[in-house]
Amino acid sequence: MSQHLPRSTPRRRFLHQGGLALAALGNSGPLRALAQAGQTLTIAYHVDLPSWDPTVGPSAVNPTIQSLYKAVFSQFIDQNADLGLKPDLLSAWGWNADKTKVSLTVRSGAKWHDGSPVTAEDVAWSLRRAADAKTGNPIQFLWAKLGNIQAQGNTVTADVKEYEPALFKWMAFLTGYVLPKAYYEKVGAAGFEKAPIGCGPYQVLEFVQGSHLKLGAFKDYFGPKPAFDSVLIKFTTDPSARVAELQSGRSDLTLEVPFEEATRLKGLGFGTSVAPVSDIGMIFLTNVEPMLNDKVRQALALAIDKKGLANKLLKGQVKAIDTLQAPGYAAYDASITAPFDPKKAAALMAEAGYSPAKPLKFKVQTTRGFKPKDFEVMQAVAGMWKAIGAEVELEVYEVAKHFELRAQHKLAPAAFYNWGNAIGDPSTSTGFAMFSHSPHSAWKDPKGLDAMIGPLWGEKDEAKRIAGYKAVDKYIAANALVIPLFQYSQTVVWRKGLKFAPHGAGFVLPQAVGKA
Repeated sequence: MSQHLPRSTPRRRFLHQGGLALAALGNSGPLRALAQAGQTLTIAYHVDLPSWDPTVGPSAVNPTIQSLYKAVFSQFIDQNADLGLKPDLLSAWGWNADKTKVSLTVRSGAKWHDGSPVTAEDVAWSLRRAADAKTGNPIQFLWAKLGNIQAQGNTVTADVKEYEPALFKWMAFLTGYVLPKAYYEKVGAAGFEKAPIGCGPYQVLEFVQGSHLKLGAFKDYFGPKPAFDSVLIKFTTDPSARVAELQSGRSDLTLEVPFEEATRLKGLGFGTSVAPVSDIGMIFLTNVEPMLNDKVRQALALAIDKKGLANKLLKGQVKAIDTLQAPGYAAYDASITAPFDPKKAAALMAEAGYSPAKPLKFKVQTTRGFKPKDFEVMQAVAGMWKAIGAEVELEVYEVAKHFELRAQHKLAPAAFYNWGNAIGDPSTSTGFAMFSHSPHSAWKDPKGLDAMIGPLWGEKDEAKRIAGYKAVDKYIAANALVIPLFQYSQTVVWRKGLKFAPHGAGFVLPQAVGKA
């Protein structure tokens, strides 16, 4: 689920008090000097920030920018580095005995960035708003499973209209943010975009879309005090530019650089982390020609040497996978495989009427520089496909365009994408990626997949639910309805004098970066 803006999107600029001194400075001069300031942390970030409402629109389901949201806003529930749940604005949560009601305890003493107190009504209003189809929450149908949401004292209660097994996991996941009711209703959606406030560790001082974001530590934050008084986020979408930012001293930390660059920088004395995360590199297949041909899909899947790509292009730092469940996910099943078999792939293409002399031609979309070697991987895949009789045109797009096309069901027949699943639940990988009614699916299969996935959404028997998703994954692999490639490792590199620990969800949180 990750993105940044198309290049045609106009930049938005706003300033808060305290950020005026940075107006119109760009990425040089005083901004460069900030990387050297002891109380300012400068991060070269790999995507832009499209929107400031973390609960509506395509940005809300973009895992890549959640680190920025989590610096400013608090969620109902937070996650530890091992993906386990921990308190955030909620200090306690749970079901009643028959799972027909939920009860949420709101922590005391939290404040919004304007100084007003966070109340249980803010939490209740945020849940009611998320459940309202009119607000544009992209997973509204999930939040709508709660009804009669009421606040009393420091407690919020709700009726369970439809059981959702991953409800509390979602409260720590996409769109699970608490917003300030009074402030939002006063300024409206447009006003909130211009001047967002949350109750997280940092408040927004300045934002210039396509350029940078300046954050200041919030003195009344209820959690641990961050190590840095201010943070400068530079939106730097080119990986070579991110490396240059770090080496030149203009930035203190960066992420998602090529693995060989991380190794080189480590040799120069930079701190590095290359750790597995819950992201999956995959090729979406869209149920349009030529993917409606079973033999073509199966041939394309069999022709990809995932292990070779992982070892050669990605330096052995990713794990080849054959389902949308990565190791560590609740429904991961290592017995489900889609082997590399180029001879069988060529034979299937021949049966479908294609060969290198008479190639099948279609378009393939891919990002470039968003994940390490993403474009190069797809170039290599195109070469493997050409060998069996599939001649493809590679089109580079930004992830924001992927979201737009996917929502309209207009992706190319094959499209590379990075799927983030911070909570490791099968419903948030296979379920949302493959259920035809999901806004995130490319393959629409009402009679096959939907019939298998549909009953699992509300399954109360956890063992039965997990077994059901494993059966779905086996069906998907056998029919080549999507092509999983890798479980990624994330590269993070930082200058001397900093401390950084990897997070299983791939979060690079400014508030979690310390001083050595």
